[in-house]
Amino acid sequence: MSSLKFGTSGLRGLVTDLVGGPSYAYAHAFFASVSATGGSREVVIGRDLRDSSPIIAETVARAAAASGFEAVDCGALPTPALALEAIRRGAYAVMVTGSHIPEDRNGLKFYRPDGEITKADEAAILAALKDVAADGGELGSNPAAAEPDAIARYNRRYGQAFPAEVLKGLRIAVYQQSSVARDLLADLLAGFGAQVTSIGRSDVFVPIDTEAHRPEDVAYIADVMASGDFDALVTTDGDADRPLIADGGGRIVRGDVLGLITARYLGADCVVVPVTAGSALERSGGFKQVLRTKVGSPFVIAGMDSAKREGAGIVVGFEANGGFLLGSDIGLAGGFLPALPTRDAVLPILATLAAVRASGASLADLVVSLDAEEMASDRLPDTPSERSGAFLARLRDPDFRATFLRPIGSPMSVDEQDGIRIGLDGDRTIHFRASGNAPEMRCYAEAQSAEAAQDLVRWGLRAAAAAMADRTGQD
Repeated sequence: MSSLKFGTSGLRGLVTDLVGGPSYAYAHAFFASVSATGGSREVVIGRDLRDSSPIIAETVARAAAASGFEAVDCGALPTPALALEAIRRGAYAVMVTGSHIPEDRNGLKFYRPDGEITKADEAAILAALKDVAADGGELGSNPAAAEPDAIARYNRRYGQAFPAEVLKGLRIAVYQQSSVARDLLADLLAGFGAQVTSIGRSDVFVPIDTEAHRPEDVAYIADVMASGDFDALVTTDGDADRPLIADGGGRIVRGDVLGLITARYLGADCVVVPVTAGSALERSGGFKQVLRTKVGSPFVIAGMDSAKREGAGIVVGFEANGGFLLGSDIGLAGGFLPALPTRDAVLPILATLAAVRASGASLADLVVSLDAEEMASDRLPDTPSERSGAFLARLRDPDFRATFLRPIGSPMSVDEQDGIRIGLDGDRTIHFRASGNAPEMRCYAEAQSAEAAQDLVRWGLRAAAAAMADRTGQD
């Protein structure tokens, strides 16, 4: 049984299930699904730095050529840079990336000329897949024409928008690892006046997850920042659509807090976020409207589109992983920043660091001023969707829910928009949902202290595992 499936953002699965015929088939199905609409016959193709990405990108190019599309190879570049190039050309786009998941997995992200595909587009691809032969096309040279300047145009997007020397004097460690934006990020921050030190470059893929941090990443960042030499550390996930920033003490700032800082810096009127974002958004004030959606950029984009149709003013969106989506054109002190409604890591990194310098305070102090409750998250790996789905179905039953939660408190409210998000007594929340990208059960918690939030997550994962094991035994 193939591991390939559409999740919260794109197609993901094991490399062994994607390389060759399957990647050709899915790409061919994408081109078939959009061919009926007419319009552009051009597709730009990009990739991250995984070992498997170049050969998959070549296969996508062969599928494009076989479908009557002109393929343009943009090489290794951030996903938002590829999306920007597609918008500039009025072309389709396919990004080969597994984002933050381990190197034994990879994926495809599909874009229309106006941005990310929708869930309806995913259904159309799956329908077209039935009529596609997964033969991989003819082996040979890459039929795509090279386009080496797309990443430079993405760099200029920000270089021309933010004020000169907006980061002057800040001491920034750029954790390069295997991020596809590792060189761009160091150059861009230095260009704005920051004192940049590049560290941790890796030839082996590092699966940086900006939402569920690996212990080894936390330890490495803490060790680097213990020197006191830096005001902040920045990095991204593999395809640079999710940021990670740590303060001067080595503490990683939550992605939704980065989104809050960025939205304030940009002067947003309406903020669209998934249910996994913290409650500080409503509590902090300053926004005319906060809209919550299911987890996944397609849902955030749909929410932004709805808000813009209703005349909500400057509309932005972000996810709990920190990926920021700019729904409106914005004027900054340095220039003009056009909308880019796809997840981006560079914008929240720049805006957060600019906000720190403008405040004259440390990043840690800026975060404290937001009065955000503490959140924690983690996951149960190797949890098939049928097991997590059965557990979530049981958790919807009020009697089971009350019994299950008795060791930690009483349920006060329930949100079933995406998984089960439960408000507990004592202004706490616990949220269970199945990952859309991998066979994992995720647990999120919010509480007054970091220790209390972490305790809730640890309890939640243990209790969920026990409940699923018990049901497995009964079955």
